Amino acid sequence: MINKKIWIMGLVLMFMFLPQQTYAMHIMEGFLPAGWCITWGALAIPFVLAGFFSIRRTVGEHPKTLMLLAMAGAFAFVLSSLKIPSVTGSSSHPTGVGFGAILFGPTAMAVIGLIILLFQAVLLAHGGLTTLGANTFSMGIVGPLVAFATYKIVKKANGPQWLAVFLAAALGDLLTYVTTSVQLALAFPAETGGVMASLTKFLGIFALTQVPLAISEGILTVLIFKAISSYAGDELKDLKILSKEV
Repeated sequence: MINKKIWIMGLVLMFMFLPQQTYAMHIMEGFLPAGWCITWGALAIPFVLAGFFSIRRTVGEHPKTLMLLAMAGAFAFVLSSLKIPSVTGSSSHPTGVGFGAILFGPTAMAVIGLIILLFQAVLLAHGGLTTLGANTFSMGIVGPLVAFATYKIVKKANGPQWLAVFLAAALGDLLTYVTTSVQLALAFPAETGGVMASLTKFLGIFALTQVPLAISEGILTVLIFKAISSYAGDELKDLKILSKEV
C-alpha cells in the first residue's frame, strides 16, 4: 500500500512539473574539446562503478526502498528538464540530485545521474554523448557529494531536519554549476586573464539564474521530503534517514 502511494506521488510529480518543450541542458554535444571529454569521462567512471555496487547492496538489503530509488530518479529527471536559458553552451535549471543523495548516498546518484543524462541526450537532445562524462561529473558526482556532506554536517550539528534537507538540496544545486563553470573555464580560458577570468565570467552569468533556482529547489525538496516521510516512514528508517523512534 505504501509503495503504491509512493508510485502515485511520483507520477503526479512528473505530470505537474514536466515541461511542454525541452531544450539542450548542461554542456551541449560537441562543445568541449575531445581531451576534456575523455578526462571528465575517466574521472566519472570510478564513482559510477561505486554507485552501482552501492545501489545493489541497498536494494538487496531493503527491497522496499526500490520504489524510493525510482522516485528519486524521477524527481531529478523532472527538475533537470526545467531549463532557463543562460550562457552559450550551457543552461540553468534545478538538478534534483540532493533528494536522492540524502536517501541513498552520493555514489548512487552518480548512476542515476548518468542514466538521466544519457536518456536526455539520446531521446530529448539535452546535453550530449561526447559531454556525458563532464555532465555526469558535475550533476551526478559533485552535486550529490556536496548535498550528502551538507546534510550530514547539519544533522551532526543537531540542526533541524528541514534545514539539513534545504541546505543539502540548495548547495548541491549551486556546486553543480560551479563545477560546470570550472569545466567551461578550463576548456575555454580567456585571452586576457586565462582560466580565472573565464571562471569569473561563467560564475557571474550563472549566478543570475542559479541562486534563485537553488533556493527554490531547496524549498521544494523540503516539501517532498516531508511528504515522503509521511508515506514511507518505514523505508526511511531502513535507510537510517529517520530514527526508529520517529
